Amino acid sequence: MLRVNFSVKPLLSGPKTVLRPFTEADADSMWEIIGDPEVVRFTFPPNSDLTRERVRSWYGSRAEQPDRLDLAVTDRDTGELVGEVVLHEWDPDARSCTFRTLIGPRGRDRGLGTEATRLIVGHGFERLGLHRVQLELYGDNERARRVYEKVGFVVEGVRREAALRNGVWVDEVLMAILDREWAALRPTDR
Repeated sequence: MLRVNFSVKPLLSGPKTVLRPFTEADADSMWEIIGDPEVVRFTFPPNSDLTRERVRSWYGSRAEQPDRLDLAVTDRDTGELVGEVVLHEWDPDARSCTFRTLIGPRGRDRGLGTEATRLIVGHGFERLGLHRVQLELYGDNERARRVYEKVGFVVEGVRREAALRNGVWVDEVLMAILDREWAALRPTDR
């Protein structure tokens, strides 16, 4: 059985972004990012009880977590922290993980989220030996869906009206990409 080692927190670089391990010093920037209305709308339940202290503790402990890979997404040109990418919920029998990301307002509409997604998904398949990476998103999150489709994720199903968000029922969409699908993508598609 394949053992994935999430204890090693890599540095992954692309032309636009650098993914790096989190430090406690990132907490203030992440506090701003997770307070952004679009991030709240598509990521956290409206009744979330996050506090600045919890955020500081959370991001300060990411580098020591052996069961998941949380990486800070930074703008390569400025070094500014703009979001995060995460592989978690490792299933050793299926060689699969769940992926999630969030990008704050200063990282949007510049291709940073797409590149960060490609970098961590590529790391999962090419370095960790994953067979499958899956994710869930709200059906009204068109920006994220476009990113995931560009990277190669395929819609596998929809849970209709599965979440009540601010008094409105929204669908939850399950997407995934398999190792052979990743390998079949031309390098220029990644």
